[in-house]
Amino acid sequence: MKSCYIAILPLLMALVMPAAAVELQPAGTDAVKTAAAEPAKAAGVTAESGAVNLNTADMAELEKLHGVGPKTAQAIIDFRDSQGEFTSPDQLLAIKGIGEKTLAKMRDQIVLQ
Repeated sequence: MKSCYIAILPLLMALVMPAAAVELQPAGTDAVKTAAAEPAKAAGVTAESGAVNLNTADMAELEKLHGVGPKTAQAIIDFRDSQGEFTSPDQLLAIKGIGEKTLAKMRDQIVLQ
C-alpha cells in the first residue's frame, strides 16, 4: 500500500503546485507584463490592438498595413521625416499610392501617439 502512495504523491504534488505558485506570485507581476509590452509600443506597434503607430513604426511594421508595400512604407517614413509627426490619418492622402479607399481599409490598423 505504501508503494501506491509513493507513486501517486508526485502526481498529486504536480497538480497542486501550479495553483500554489500562482497564489504566491508577488503583487508586482503587472509591472512585468507592462515592461514586456513597452518594447513593442516603442517600436511602433501597440501590444493591445496590434495597431501600427505611424509616428514610430519602421518599414517592416508599416508594410503590415493593408495596401502598403516597400515603396509606400518608405514614402511614409520620408514624409514623416520631412513634415514631422502625423497629427491625422488623413495626412496619408498626401503620399503617392495612398488614396481614399486604401486609407479607409487601413484606418483601424493605425494609431497616432
